[in-house]
Amino acid sequence: MRVLFMGTPDIAAECLKALVDAGIDVVGVFTQPDRPKGRGMKLTPSPVKVFATERGIPVYQPTKLKKCGDLLAEIDPELIAVAAYGRLLPKSILDYPKHGSINMHASLLPRWRGAAPIQRCIAAGDTLGGVTTMYMAEELDAGDMILRAETPITDADTGGSLHDRYAEMGGKLLVETIRQIEAGTAPRTLQPSEGITLAPPITKEECAVDWTRPSREIFDLIRAMNPFPTAYTKYDGAPMKLYASKVGSRLGEPGCVISTDGGLEVACGDGSIVITELAAAGGKRMAADAWLRGHKVEIGTKLG
Repeated sequence: MRVLFMGTPDIAAECLKALVDAGIDVVGVFTQPDRPKGRGMKLTPSPVKVFATERGIPVYQPTKLKKCGDLLAEIDPELIAVAAYGRLLPKSILDYPKHGSINMHASLLPRWRGAAPIQRCIAAGDTLGGVTTMYMAEELDAGDMILRAETPITDADTGGSLHDRYAEMGGKLLVETIRQIEAGTAPRTLQPSEGITLAPPITKEECAVDWTRPSREIFDLIRAMNPFPTAYTKYDGAPMKLYASKVGSRLGEPGCVISTDGGLEVACGDGSIVITELAAAGGKRMAADAWLRGHKVEIGTKLG
């Protein structure tokens, strides 16, 4: 079966690698145009483009999908497989392959439809997550489900660890889905109308810690945004990134430092949060106790 793959970031590159390693006939790749990156704003290819180029797979980076009719006819895929491409596909593309267009989405649909399902599920305190393959529809992440794979989400998980686990799970699930479509055995299940939640892109404002919130919510926010886009507060008027924490039990005025033993302990709306890993403005990521050895923080100092 001739498969056109569409994807852009690391999780998509892992899915593409799984397809290629499984012997799936990937005849081409669509990915987002190269973007400026770093201090020099150098144009940088997506992880999917890098992998596809290394494997000799033709790469296309269209800016207007509705004008890709001739290109699509030239590639002539029998199936389109998508993973985190980053743009909605027009009906003309979705309907082109005779076996349809499928997507690997990083959530247990219909929960967390949208661009940021990994961070959203951790920030919400979900204890069960997973990935879903589905037939694509014009409405975002609303197509009929094919296969699902589940995994527990523990307090040790971060946005980074769950991303990596989902990448491996998603690649395997996408391979199995294509195998079942080839065999004519792939199920098709309508998404339930109950339980729909949305996962829009994370804004910078959402990453700012509100110390009046419960400690558990702040703990979940910090691990959800680790390593990107990163939760933060302000110390001495400058942003301080927060990468890891644990829930404490001391009480105090929300946002105020109440201890520097074993980390930077800050009072919350109920109890406290002990920040264990951080990056101060202009500094590198480090253990909080190491940072504290070089910075005298007075008890009662207000953050945020």
